Amino acid sequence: MSNLVKRQSRQLKKRRPFGLVLVILAWSLVMGWLFASATSVYSATPTSEIGTVDVIPAQYDLGQELYIENCSKCHIALPPQVLPIQTWKNLLEDSQHYGVQLQPLVDPPRILVWRYLSTFSRTQLKDEETPYRVNKSRFFKALHPKVDLPRPVQISGCVSCHPGAEQYNFRRLASEWENSN
Repeated sequence: MSNLVKRQSRQLKKRRPFGLVLVILAWSLVMGWLFASATSVYSATPTSEIGTVDVIPAQYDLGQELYIENCSKCHIALPPQVLPIQTWKNLLEDSQHYGVQLQPLVDPPRILVWRYLSTFSRTQLKDEETPYRVNKSRFFKALHPKVDLPRPVQISGCVSCHPGAEQYNFRRLASEWENSN
């Protein structure tokens, strides 16, 4: 009987690595599929329905809504991507807004707007001057590489190239820009 036990023991040792590899492979495939389905926002949302520059998770919807509501009272609300995070921080903290005295946002709306802006804005280089005008922002320039921008750049001028800008839709372009590369 001891030979039988030894033989079965050897067979189990040979099967264990194969079985373990098979289990790890199956687990990896399932996890990969789950991660892919959880993060595939772009495939689930048609481009025509996205509206803004980036798709945002639902947890930032209220912050975006408050941002648009407050800023579009006076001008077109710009996507956070066109200015660095430091610009947005300064604009939220300062009651002087481009020569106009504003009633500053108070908490909790201020916190919600800040979370939205800080999450979707870009970082500023250490030695970079904080831009307060879009034409001074390297991000704005990078997003408009072949555009001969008017001087001075006015936020109200966004509508000439982005007809949906007043509805916070910067994806839709005027016909002359649709197929430009």
